Amino acid sequence: MTEPLTKRFPIPAIDSLPDDIRTRLLAVQEKSGFVPNVFLTLAWRPDEFRAFFAYHDALMDKDGGLSKAEREMIVVATSSANQCHYCVIAHGAILRIRAKNPQIADQIAVNYRKADITPRQRAMLDFAMKVSTAAETISDADFAEIAGHGFSDDEIWDIAAISAFFALSNRMANVTAMRPNDEFYMMGRLPK
Repeated sequence: MTEPLTKRFPIPAIDSLPDDIRTRLLAVQEKSGFVPNVFLTLAWRPDEFRAFFAYHDALMDKDGGLSKAEREMIVVATSSANQCHYCVIAHGAILRIRAKNPQIADQIAVNYRKADITPRQRAMLDFAMKVSTAAETISDADFAEIAGHGFSDDEIWDIAAISAFFALSNRMANVTAMRPNDEFYMMGRLPK
């Protein structure tokens, strides 16, 4: 790594972290082969780390409703709009893997309206983008539009919550100048 993973705040040593956080970081490292910089950056504030990842997991790891790939589409599209380099790269990698499509993340990050997605997914991203960039303008017409594409109340809540949660994440990644791990760039691009 040529640059520090964040330029603005201290990064604690893994062995200095509370047991639960250290255990989580080591499990992620075991599974992926590296520790994503978001884990290391947020570990500086253990209570906030726990709260952040508890809500992240509740939104992103649930079964039913939106697919895991659709959840990642929301993150990539809204993170692009929020100019979050870290989340576009990291969640773009996860999206490529979950969608089993090496082009989808780039298409969504650049212009989801021209991406190879379904009309239903486009409506999902339209709603997510409005939540992310102009939530104060959400109206009953927006709810009618998205419900017209077959989304349930729970799914609409998830779209809004993921958009809102990652707006926080995007802002913290930008404030900390968090750098995406080099490993993310190639993940899901080439067949194994």
